[in-house]
Amino acid sequence: MLRSSVVTGHFYHTVIAFELRALLQRDSQQPAGGKNVLTEWKRRKAAERVKPGNGRPLKPFRWWQQLNRALFHLPLVDADGRQVVYSVDVRHWQQFTTEDGKGKAHLYADGRHIAESKLPAAFPVNDGTAEGGIIEVKESAFGLKRCHFIAADGSERQLTPDPASAEGRRARLDRERPGLSRGISVFSVLLLFGPLALLALQLAESITRIPPVAERFGTFTSPVDLPLWLNVTLGVVAAAASTERALRLRYSTILDGS
Repeated sequence: MLRSSVVTGHFYHTVIAFELRALLQRDSQQPAGGKNVLTEWKRRKAAERVKPGNGRPLKPFRWWQQLNRALFHLPLVDADGRQVVYSVDVRHWQQFTTEDGKGKAHLYADGRHIAESKLPAAFPVNDGTAEGGIIEVKESAFGLKRCHFIAADGSERQLTPDPASAEGRRARLDRERPGLSRGISVFSVLLLFGPLALLALQLAESITRIPPVAERFGTFTSPVDLPLWLNVTLGVVAAAASTERALRLRYSTILDGS
């Protein structure tokens, strides 16, 4: 009986992997369309980076992985009426150990590894429609900035974070203590504006020291000259604020950097 269950499960996940390869092949051959050609082109290039998985089981989220792992889930119903729970697993530390600075995202179906891709990733998935949808994953230096399912009609929704993850705990705080959650969100943005203003002053001072600029516009001296320890402290505070925003998948190029 146990052997029969294992064989059935292996066959089921083989079918899922086969469907994924079919979606990948279809997406690579489909002509670009839609309102944003550049976005479609980026998603297609991301889909080309997807590689098949090896069927290994999804490891449970551990308490010590709060800041170095993200785990999100998405239940979908396929064309046969069968519910499949897709899971996206990202280990943040990988982006700091690769030459190109890009981490990896791993896709699981009902707890079995079916695909992986360098980030940014775009995983085609079966959502019961003829066109299918994609799960789009993007990472910043502080965590994920995007983990969304995009349907063929253009509608999208964020995947649900695992309850044990830092993102899941932050989402629970938002549900149970919305007032406190909003306060933390506002405070995070305010903490980022201080270092951003100081950076703008330092940048203006550096630019006006360039001889051609100085001759035409004169020089500018920043009115704020902070000691090294305070600059380091502000940098740590800004990193903490950006990390908090990443737990909510909030991202701004200006506030949070690249």
